[in-house]
Amino acid sequence: MTARATAGAVATRLTFFASLASVAACAGGAPLLHPAKTLASGDVRLATGVAANVAPGSLGEDLRRAREIAAQDPTAPGAPGENPDFAKGALVAAALAPGLSPVVAARVGVGARYEGGLTYTGRAVRADFRRSFDDGPWSLSLGLGVSAALYGRQQSEALPAVDLSAVKGYGADVPVLVGWESAGGLYTLYGGPRVGYEHVAIRTLTSEPRGVVLGGTAIELAADRFYGGGVAGFATGFRHIHVALELGAAYQVVNGSYNGTDATIRGLALTPASAIWTTF
Repeated sequence: MTARATAGAVATRLTFFASLASVAACAGGAPLLHPAKTLASGDVRLATGVAANVAPGSLGEDLRRAREIAAQDPTAPGAPGENPDFAKGALVAAALAPGLSPVVAARVGVGARYEGGLTYTGRAVRADFRRSFDDGPWSLSLGLGVSAALYGRQQSEALPAVDLSAVKGYGADVPVLVGWESAGGLYTLYGGPRVGYEHVAIRTLTSEPRGVVLGGTAIELAADRFYGGGVAGFATGFRHIHVALELGAAYQVVNGSYNGTDATIRGLALTPASAIWTTF
């Protein structure tokens, strides 16, 4: 492949990712999109791409049921404490936020096989610090990340009366990665377990039917999300440019309340992601 063709392919991928990011909203997917081996001191890696957060099974059913209720009843969720099915869907929408999100990240090697990173995903910002232990082409990475949920854009397919633009929160996660890198860095494989916790809240809503401006009581949502699962990724490229694909899977348990109703939801969530890495 010629240098001109390679540059054209990279430009095409960048345009594709930018187009996806422009229509993505504040979905809850938070991929790692980095290999197990840390960067050398002073090296910088920039990543841009897109991630999806998919809630199949019981989580998807909870959200689907809440949307059905909203479609049938314009006053939903109704009076506090009277709609537990809607409350479950609200917890899925706020704590997991299924959908697409942009991914923009920067990482830097700080020496002694330590590395720091900052990632923006539309819904949240995550900062992390980690260290790798290398043995030839193999690496083991231990890290700690902290995150803050941000006020973001409302998704067009989100649940009515759950204003994702008003979400705020905080969290932490611990990823452990094992990885392999071929000679010259042409191919990279990585994977391992990841566990975490996040708290989210919404406190700017009204329980009045849509179209009513004054009066009504405030709707509050608060949720604690615990998750554990794994992540697997693959990257290929040459010199300073690589394309990475990653899939995360985690079992989610969310305990919370919405509109005066306590609820618990649990189930599997998937986070597929892809990005272009530029290292210099």
